[in-house]
Amino acid sequence: DPTDSSQQRSISAIPSPEVCFFFSVSLSSSSLEKEQKLRRQAELESAQSRLQLQVLTDECSKLRKQVQELKALVAQHNVSASKQPGNSRTCFPGSLPSSQSQRKYHLEKVFVVSQAGNCRVMAYCDSLSCLVVSQPSPQSTFIPGCGVKMMSVANLKSSQYIPIHSKQIRGLAFGSRADGLLLSAALDNTLKLTSLATNTVVQTYNTGRPVWSCCWCLDDTNYIYAGLVNGSIMIYDLRDTNSHVQELVPQKSRCPMVSLSYLPRMASASLPYGGILAGTLEGACFWEQKAGNSYRPHHLLLEPGGCIDIQTESTTRHCLATYRPSKSNPCVRCVLMELTCTPLTEASEDVVCSSNPVQTFSAGPTCKLLTKNAIFQSPEEDGSIFVCAGDEASNSAMLWDAGSGSLLQKLQADLPVLDICPMEVNQTHLLATLTEKAVKLYKWQ
Repeated sequence: DPTDSSQQRSISAIPSPEVCFFFSVSLSSSSLEKEQKLRRQAELESAQSRLQLQVLTDECSKLRKQVQELKALVAQHNVSASKQPGNSRTCFPGSLPSSQSQRKYHLEKVFVVSQAGNCRVMAYCDSLSCLVVSQPSPQSTFIPGCGVKMMSVANLKSSQYIPIHSKQIRGLAFGSRADGLLLSAALDNTLKLTSLATNTVVQTYNTGRPVWSCCWCLDDTNYIYAGLVNGSIMIYDLRDTNSHVQELVPQKSRCPMVSLSYLPRMASASLPYGGILAGTLEGACFWEQKAGNSYRPHHLLLEPGGCIDIQTESTTRHCLATYRPSKSNPCVRCVLMELTCTPLTEASEDVVCSSNPVQTFSAGPTCKLLTKNAIFQSPEEDGSIFVCAGDEASNSAMLWDAGSGSLLQKLQADLPVLDICPMEVNQTHLLATLTEKAVKLYKWQ
């Protein structure tokens, strides 16, 4: 029957289940091999990109250091020029020229960070043009604790809040790395590293005690430092994720470590050595970094008691110590000191590091808060140095020229100024002042 034969032909044209399975397995294994090949290629490209990033990061760090050294040479040249006969510039004993500029800081933007208050410190990330400010959680019911608010200085916009710690943040710092790793110290007994690329905490170190301050090593970005409530300095190596690698024990009183700064090694006549400048409520110590990651303490002669903050200016090797009012000095004082070193003996390679007061700046009679001030190179880049300090009595930040000692400006705020941060973005010089609620951003023009 013709009909039956056509049906048989159509039935025989349908592939058997075994054949279908064979084809599907062949197709799936082919797709799997293709997928694996693409994944291997992507992993290879990713590894190459990471390697390129590391090379560029290292190169960027080297260039930053070279820029700092060149700035130091320019400053030294300007100092030499200012000492020539007939030059109208005046210098004080610390050999800093005074600024001749007619320009000033003008208010550019006000960022309200926390309506509830309790902001405390801030830090600027040069590679990301980003300012971060510590604050309590804006949704404390859902996300308790403290973190930072990010602000883009390039486009003057604030972005999201990043939760980091369970208690108040006392210190924030960026190193010379190009990857935007934020170091933070808090009263919850932890030192943390947060990636601003992913807005997540990438490393936590338990210190065992409240942390009052922190800083990066600027000679080797693998090392970070934590200043504890008992005056100890804990040293951590980022390659060791478990614990500290060294502890620098306080030589005298066990006071809270209110400030930590790292002075990088530099071709400087006054102090070429690198190390940590540590400030407590009772005094200061420069921990000179020796070979093999050992440290040698040099006690600096500060006035006894009442020192609430020490800041450094690395290119000129100066530091700024801030003192509370006392019976003998009824006002807040910021004392500018030059850091120097002299050989221990003629034959010895060891040195004695010391600090020599060269200028004093006076503010108002009130100081109830632990605030942070600033010492930095003038935006004119003429070798002169500026000092900026908060004045609780007038709710302002006072700006002085370190060379002449003259008051240049009084930047008004609504509340006491807690922290001050100079920065440069796209060849524009800015200055940020922080109260417990807001940041004011000023532009040099």
